[in-house]
Amino acid sequence: MAVLDAIIRACLIYEFKLGTKAAEACRKICAAFWEGTIAERTGQKWFKKFSFGNENLEDEPEKSGRPSIVNNEDIKLAIEQDSSQTFQDLALRFNVCDETIRLHLHQLGKRWKLSKWVPYELSETNKLQRLTICSSLLSRHNLVPFFDRMLTCDEKRIMYYNKKRTFHWLASNDPVPMTPKPSIHQQKVLLSAWWTTSGIVHYELVPSGQTITAEIYSAQLDRVSVALHQKQAALTNRKGIVFHQDNARPHTAKITPETLACLQWEILPHPPYSPVRAPCDYHLFLALDNHMRNRQFRNREDLENEIIQFFSHQTQDFYKNGIYQLVSRWEKIILAEGDYYSE
Repeated sequence: MAVLDAIIRACLIYEFKLGTKAAEACRKICAAFWEGTIAERTGQKWFKKFSFGNENLEDEPEKSGRPSIVNNEDIKLAIEQDSSQTFQDLALRFNVCDETIRLHLHQLGKRWKLSKWVPYELSETNKLQRLTICSSLLSRHNLVPFFDRMLTCDEKRIMYYNKKRTFHWLASNDPVPMTPKPSIHQQKVLLSAWWTTSGIVHYELVPSGQTITAEIYSAQLDRVSVALHQKQAALTNRKGIVFHQDNARPHTAKITPETLACLQWEILPHPPYSPVRAPCDYHLFLALDNHMRNRQFRNREDLENEIIQFFSHQTQDFYKNGIYQLVSRWEKIILAEGDYYSE
């Protein structure tokens, strides 16, 4: 190994132990000697080697003859420690070629999948809260079912332009169909909807440019109460309302519980950091999204008429099934010990 190479590698391991990034270490070395002394890619390769605990500064021997022995159990243990390692990372770690790693991962039934976004990074306290609330709700439902007394709600933005890109079966020389990209400032309305197992109780399209505040939400609740007395009087007169909403700020602001207390509605707890665990999100609005797919509306009136038509064409079983799905979703959160689970 040449003297300069030995000095550069010593500098690299020095910077690695200081916690410097590979790119920054290479810039420092090039500044100290001359531009191009070491390529960033080379520095990254050495840093990767150091991260596996290999601090040998000598060149690795050329791979020839019979390859190094590696078995499925070794690979399995390595990816259990860190499942985000690439083929190249594992090949460097076990001193084998990429194709050998690929073969072993295939034998283990492993597939390279992208991680999923979740709404929030849950703390242990958050997980305990979710577990406790879901366990309590499930126990209560099993003891005295209450879904037929339940009123739920949420808000969603509905676009005037709902065109989506679509897949097509094409030959290699066929032109690919084009879909115009929607404007980032396209028109939309904010839909608020309240419903029970019997169907839609009340909905509102919030005026353009307006958002839901605690004051607006409380005024909406008063109008919902009137609609309930008109459409489902038995629910308000004899059974009593069990009201479900998520933990959005207007739903939890001080004025909202005061309004609900005046209406004498019981508030059902909702697991924290669970925006897609409400029946509107996983059922009603999901179905509405599918219905609106590839539709385009000229004005607010056309859009509202389509929403009315969608609501009116759904059977009572549609609304009932949406709320009763809460049972399986509570069970999944309990099985996941309060953590997020894969759909």
